[in-house]
Amino acid sequence: MEIGYCFLDGNADAVEFCPHELFYNVLAASTYVLEEGERPSRSGSITLFDVGADAGQLQLIQRLETSGIFDIKWSPGVGEGLGAPLLAQADADGWLKIRSLHGYDSNGSEMRGIHLKEMCGKCISSSMCLCVDWNPSATSMVVGLSDGSVSIISLQDSELNILQKWKAHEFELWAASFDVHQPMLVYTGSDDCMFSCWDLRNDPSKLVFKNAKVHRMGICCIAKSPIDSNILLTGSYDEQLRIWDVRSTSKPVSESSIGLGGGVWRIKHHPSISGLILAACMHNGFAILKIKDDQAQVVETYDKHGSLAYGADWQRGNSFVDGKRKSSAVATCSFYDRLVRVWTPESDMYV
Repeated sequence: MEIGYCFLDGNADAVEFCPHELFYNVLAASTYVLEEGERPSRSGSITLFDVGADAGQLQLIQRLETSGIFDIKWSPGVGEGLGAPLLAQADADGWLKIRSLHGYDSNGSEMRGIHLKEMCGKCISSSMCLCVDWNPSATSMVVGLSDGSVSIISLQDSELNILQKWKAHEFELWAASFDVHQPMLVYTGSDDCMFSCWDLRNDPSKLVFKNAKVHRMGICCIAKSPIDSNILLTGSYDEQLRIWDVRSTSKPVSESSIGLGGGVWRIKHHPSISGLILAACMHNGFAILKIKDDQAQVVETYDKHGSLAYGADWQRGNSFVDGKRKSSAVATCSFYDRLVRVWTPESDMYV
């Protein structure tokens, strides 16, 4: 079911639903625009939406002009004792910025004056910040850079500081992710086709493992399962989604993996249903998959975008109609047509 859509002011590259309980209806979308010429410039924006799946609602709340953005991530909602939700943005000008979300009605009954406010920022590198991920306690972030480096950034007393930085890969580092079950570990993937894991208890970080044999093209995304502590997924330009058991990293659990017909740019685990996966497949739209017994099967595809499928996310919380639980809402975005869509899957995926 289509809930709504919106054309943004720039190339849409990321959509992220807020994982904090009072703000499940808040969706952030980011853009990146390259202005070519003698002195190229990169601009962008963040747009906030109020999404009401049951009411079929997609309402614009706020739009902010920024530097060109490659990635955005909300701080984890686990524990809900972390204060206002925070949105991290990885900028093309080498900055990491943190914005806080404010403005919920005191009785929690409606949205009033919801807005993002910039809290802090820091220039991480002269290279571009390509990706960002929070550790589970929202006290630090990992940032992947266009020169193949990784930075670990702390957030304390509304201030960002670089804790560690090291050269992890030879080419652009598009994927960097904390292990949500073992946050001392960080996974990285790059255009050099190498999949690596690092132990942050050492400074500089110690290489735990690297695999340069499996991915035939650059690695675009890495996603550890929030429910199964052993399962991790990688996506690649080679169009394969691979299932890994982190106890055995010499090869994927599913040797043949699954081809999705387009470069696998983004992977999102469903926040509460084990094995349910949303994937952005670049030239082949979006796919919903079910992983069972280490095998993946496509259960639904979505092809209502007209260009590169880049951003995708699940809405948290449950939707109920006539007393029955329905599918979570999904947000997707595509790059060149500048389009954000919000929809609910057709499949009965809760069986």
